[in-house]
Amino acid sequence: MHSFEEIRAYIAAKYPLRINDPYLICFDVALEHGKRHQGLYLAELNDEAGSTYLRVSTPIGPLTGMDARRCLRFNWEQRLGFLAVSDLDGSPYLHLCENRPYELLNAREIDRLVAELGPLGDKLEQAISQGDDAL
Repeated sequence: MHSFEEIRAYIAAKYPLRINDPYLICFDVALEHGKRHQGLYLAELNDEAGSTYLRVSTPIGPLTGMDARRCLRFNWEQRLGFLAVSDLDGSPYLHLCENRPYELLNAREIDRLVAELGPLGDKLEQAISQGDDAL
C-alpha cells in the first residue's frame, strides 16, 4: 500500500467508515462477538524528510486523573503501540497509537494492526472506565 487512498479502499471494503476525510478515516471493530466495539482512526502523517506514515490510533479515556508514570511504564513495556495525548471534543484524551511507514504496509500488516490495537485499546479502556464501552 503506497497511498492513503489504497488504505482507505482496503478498509472501506471491510468496515463501514464513520469518518471519511481526505487524510483521516475512522471505523469500529467489533469485539467479544459483537458485544463491544472499539473505534480506530487511521491518518496519514509526513515527517521532516518527506517520508509518509500511517498512524493507527484508538481513544482509551480522558487524561484527567491518569498517572503519567503508569503511561510511561506502559510505553516502555509494549512491543506494539504507545500511549499519547490528543484532543477529543476539546478535552485531553489518552490514545493508543502506532505509526508505520508506508513502505512496510501491506494488507496483512494493516489487518494485524487492527487485530492487535482494537482489542488492546478496548482492554485499556475497560481498565480506565471500570468496564464501560464509552468509545
